[in-house]
Amino acid sequence: MNTKAPQAALERPVLALVPGDPTGIGPELVARVLADGRMQEVARLLLIGDQRVVEMGMRQAGVSLHLALIDTPDEAVFDTGTVPMIDLGNLDPATFAIGRPDPDVGRKVGDTLAAAVRLAQAGGVRGVTFAPLHKKAMFDGGWRFPDEHQLFAHLIGHNGLFREMNVLEGQWMSRVTSHVSLREALDLVTEDNICNSLRLTDRVLRAAGIEAPRIAVAALNPHGGEGGLFGREEIEIIAPAIARMQAEGIDCRGPYPSDTVYIKAFKGEFDSVVAMYHDQGQIATKLHGFNKGVTVTAGLPIVFTTPAHGTAYDIVGQGIADTGAMESAIRLAARLATRQNQTIEETA
Repeated sequence: MNTKAPQAALERPVLALVPGDPTGIGPELVARVLADGRMQEVARLLLIGDQRVVEMGMRQAGVSLHLALIDTPDEAVFDTGTVPMIDLGNLDPATFAIGRPDPDVGRKVGDTLAAAVRLAQAGGVRGVTFAPLHKKAMFDGGWRFPDEHQLFAHLIGHNGLFREMNVLEGQWMSRVTSHVSLREALDLVTEDNICNSLRLTDRVLRAAGIEAPRIAVAALNPHGGEGGLFGREEIEIIAPAIARMQAEGIDCRGPYPSDTVYIKAFKGEFDSVVAMYHDQGQIATKLHGFNKGVTVTAGLPIVFTTPAHGTAYDIVGQGIADTGAMESAIRLAARLATRQNQTIEETA
């Protein structure tokens, strides 16, 4: 492990690092990232979870870590060649099998995330980065939310607008609907929902340091509806929403056909694309950089980031999982937490 302390250590935010669902590649990713040591340059990482799970991840990754078990974030010592960890002792690898979802594991993963949220609420950490989760296992285990974003909003009592966003190579991909069926998503593509998504996207991008966000809006129907031939949502719903937001001062344009708008975005014409439904944006971004994308919960007062890919059951335990997206998630959380802290100080 790299033991050289980076300069300006005190300026790096403390982030809670959660191994995610241990039936997948999360423990391996966390172990390899910590053993590499590069993330010390951007954040001070505090492990939250079960020591036995992290040790399993070390074996899977073929690396070694020195863990320093602590009870509170105040006890954490960074940049000494050891990794501070709060051991919850709640997930024994001897009780579950890797490579398949387990509701009991899902329940305890939810408990672990809840513990990390409590630390953030108390000010012990500035953000939370977690390895991939299995949403259905958590749901079946008793955390009755369709995704972790709604879980986080519930835990902190947030009743305002929030959305899942994906970040890849400077592109912030948002959407009007997320983890719902496609049939349900169509009913949720309304003028008000599009406006809310555009307002949130503009606000989040500005908070991330983009002073004048340029937002493209994807069409819903093939060829952008072809002038109403393939559907009138572009004419009757999406275009009026764009006009309303332009009148509010948001630089948004479209609707653009969804099969070409991401080409424009990744060429640098836009900072963000707002899709109408989940896969409309996810397919494009994952094809562009599967092992680099990050999912962020936008609109909550606590920073949450995670790799945009899943638990990868097909390769778990083989020691070959790519850490690129995990590293990107830590870097983005550090960036957002630092800017958030600067904003708080400036306001004070």
